[in-house]
Amino acid sequence: MSGDLVGVWEVALSDGVHRIEFEHGTTTGKRVIHVDGKEVIRRDWMFKLVGKETFNVGSVETKATINIDAVSGFAYEYTLDINGKSLKTYMENRCRVTSTWVLNLDGIDCRIVLEKDTMDIWCNGQKMETAGEFVEDGTETHFTLGDHDCCIKAVSSGKRRDGIIHTLLVDNTEISESTE
Repeated sequence: MSGDLVGVWEVALSDGVHRIEFEHGTTTGKRVIHVDGKEVIRRDWMFKLVGKETFNVGSVETKATINIDAVSGFAYEYTLDINGKSLKTYMENRCRVTSTWVLNLDGIDCRIVLEKDTMDIWCNGQKMETAGEFVEDGTETHFTLGDHDCCIKAVSSGKRRDGIIHTLLVDNTEISESTE
């Protein structure tokens, strides 16, 4: 990394938490973007110092855009948009449409993400094979992690405002949901 590093963002997606780094050389116009340490864009000798750089993040290639705006004189502001929304708005919406659990299984840190709209389950960046079934009080989605039987139960809260409650069970032990 050079001394031109001006922005670093951590973005939690279903396939993992991704680190985005942005270098902006305000004398040369250079723009370099790294995602998880890998260079994805490099532009040298750009005459226009403001503008946008769009690139993809993660295995599902989520669209990301870094906006470069002049604030005053030679001061710049850098903002990150994910899927056309500000990072803050995207993450707030993401909290409503996903549930995340972080646990250690057999000495390995696991980050399990449920996408509530599709019922897809991800573990450490891999989409899991699942089997869903209807049960008396809701649904159960079963999958395995190594030698462990896992199940996400979806049960109505009985309150319209709270909606459906998702609970992760690993070997019949409830795991508390994490807040990202």
